[in-house]
Amino acid sequence: MDVSKALKGNWEFRVDHKAIKVYSSKISGSRVLGFKAEAEFDVPLRKLVSLFHDFGSYGRWVHQLAEMQVLHQDDDLDYIVRQVLNTPWPIPKREMIVRTSLHASEAGALALTMTGVPDYLPARPDYHRVREAWGAWVLMPVTGRKVHVTFVMHLDPGSDIPPSLSNAALFEVPFYSIQKMRNLVQDPSYTPKWPSVVDHHITIDEDDPGRP
Repeated sequence: MDVSKALKGNWEFRVDHKAIKVYSSKISGSRVLGFKAEAEFDVPLRKLVSLFHDFGSYGRWVHQLAEMQVLHQDDDLDYIVRQVLNTPWPIPKREMIVRTSLHASEAGALALTMTGVPDYLPARPDYHRVREAWGAWVLMPVTGRKVHVTFVMHLDPGSDIPPSLSNAALFEVPFYSIQKMRNLVQDPSYTPKWPSVVDHHITIDEDDPGRP
């Protein structure tokens, strides 16, 4: 996906709560809005990169995550993951399969892009497979060993959920995911292992004696 184009879209400010700003935008061809959320983390960039590779801890911060499975990974920072998201009863849980890729982006930022690959596995009758999903986490280092985090995404949960209901709940996913992620990664007791494969592709310079 074009990260720069997505970030510069026609975003409408929705709310600023607990230092997390949330925006929405109309998406061509969809009645479900896209969202963008921004916050600043008091944490080294390397620890955030480590968090994104700590797949076993995704349940601690991804909002309404019920299951997480890595289906494929290679040495090019390219992964295919399966996520199952909780939904209110009696709506079937949403199953989402996305390809993620970490790469250097504009002006020193790192971007973790997500693109839906819904046909990677055969559909299962007990879940509703999400057909439309794309997004990115953009990590921009700022002064004082802090990181400006931007989360942008469009996810159409399916025709069995009215767009009005999806749009009404727009605030929840980015807000709670970023809030829980920030609490986790800023916790000194949380020490995710540094993924050494990153060093083969991206150089991250930080004056941090305690870095992993």
